[in-house]
Amino acid sequence: MKKVNKVVLAYSGGLDTSIILKWLQETYDCEVVTFTADIGQGEELDPARKKAEQMGVSEIFVEDLKEEFAADFVFPMFRANTIYEGEYLLGTSIARPLIAKYLVDIAAKTGADAVSHGATGKGNDQVRFELSSYALNPDIKIIAPWREWDLLSRDKLIQYAKTHNIPVDIKASGKSDYSMDANSLHISYEGGELEDPWCQPDESVWRWTRSLVEAEDTPEEIVLGYKGGDIVSVNGQEMSPAQVMETLNTMGCRHGVGRADLVENRYVGMKSRGCYETPAGSIMLKAHRAMESITLDREVAHLKDHMMPRYAELIYNGYWYSPERRMMQTMIDESQLVVNGEVRLELYKGNIIIRGRRSETDSLFDEKIATFEDDEGIYNQADAEGFIRLNSLRLRIAGMRGR
Repeated sequence: MKKVNKVVLAYSGGLDTSIILKWLQETYDCEVVTFTADIGQGEELDPARKKAEQMGVSEIFVEDLKEEFAADFVFPMFRANTIYEGEYLLGTSIARPLIAKYLVDIAAKTGADAVSHGATGKGNDQVRFELSSYALNPDIKIIAPWREWDLLSRDKLIQYAKTHNIPVDIKASGKSDYSMDANSLHISYEGGELEDPWCQPDESVWRWTRSLVEAEDTPEEIVLGYKGGDIVSVNGQEMSPAQVMETLNTMGCRHGVGRADLVENRYVGMKSRGCYETPAGSIMLKAHRAMESITLDREVAHLKDHMMPRYAELIYNGYWYSPERRMMQTMIDESQLVVNGEVRLELYKGNIIIRGRRSETDSLFDEKIATFEDDEGIYNQADAEGFIRLNSLRLRIAGMRGR
C-alpha cells in the first residue's frame, strides 16, 4: 500500500469524525488536515476547531460556504424543479459535491495526497463524495474508514474514544440518536425507530418546523421576485441566495411547511426510510413552477418535466460533476432566461397556496385569447375541428381495425 503522508478529513467534530481523525493518525501514521464546512447547519463551528487543535491538528480549515452552497448548487437545482422519487428535495445530496470540491482544493493547497470522509459503507454519501472527488482529481486517494475498520457499532466507537481520550460528547444513556444531516436547505433524520417504516415518528423528532397544531393560526402572504429563474427578492426586499433561503426557512418553519416522511431507493441498492424538513425548498419548488407556468413555452416546460427525473437521479447518485449533468444544466439555464416576474403565495398550516403570478416582460398568458368572453375574432373556434380530426386520425384507423 502506498504511503500516505497527509490526508484532508471532512470533519464535523462529532463522535464519528473525531474517532476517524485519531484512527487515521494511528492507522496510516500520517498528518491529518481537517476541513469543516459551514453550509447553514446552524451550529457553532468553533468547537470543531478546538477539538481538532486538542487532537494535535496544525492545519485546520473552517469555511463559510453558505452563499456558494445556495447560489452555485441549490438555486441551479431548483431551476429544474428537482425532486427525487416525487418527494425528496435532495437536501443531503446537493451538499456533497460542494464539500468534495473543498476537500480536493485543500488537498492541493496543503500538499495532501489523500482525502477522507465519515460516510458509511451502506449509504449514498460515500458514492457522492468519491465520485465528486475523482471527477475533480482523478488521481486523488480516498480513505473511507467505515469500509476498513472493525468499529462497526456505537459501543465500539465509544470504547475507542475512551481508550484514546478523544474529546467527544457521549450521552449518559448510551442510546443511539438519529443519524442527522443539516444544512440551509434541510435537516434529515434516519435510524432508531424510523428504521421501521410502519412506526410514526414522534413529534420530538422534528427540530425545525412547528406541528400543524402549533403552527400560526393566521396565514402569511409572501411575494417572491424572480430573475432568470432565481428568487432575487422577498416581499420587495432584494436578497442574496443564502438570505432568501434563511428568510423562507424562518417563514416556513412557523407555518409547519416542509415536512416529509418517505422511503427512498438508495443508489447502493437498499430501501431507506427518512424524515426530512425542507421548508425553504418546498416553498421554492411550488413558487418556481408557478412562475414558469406563465413564462415558459408549453413544449419547453414539458421537455423540462421529462428531463427532471433523470437530472434528480444524477444529483442523488453523486454525478453533479458529470458531463451529462453539465449538459442538462446548460439547457435548463437557457430556459430560465425568460422566467422573470413575481409570485404571490400564502403559507398556512403546512400548506403553500399560490395566490397569483405575473410578469410584465415575459408572460405568455394572453387574456384576450384565453377569455371565455368574446375575443373579437382573435381565435377562430372553428379551426379546432380540423385540428381534432387530424389528431384523431390514428385513433379512428385503429378503431376501424377493431384495435
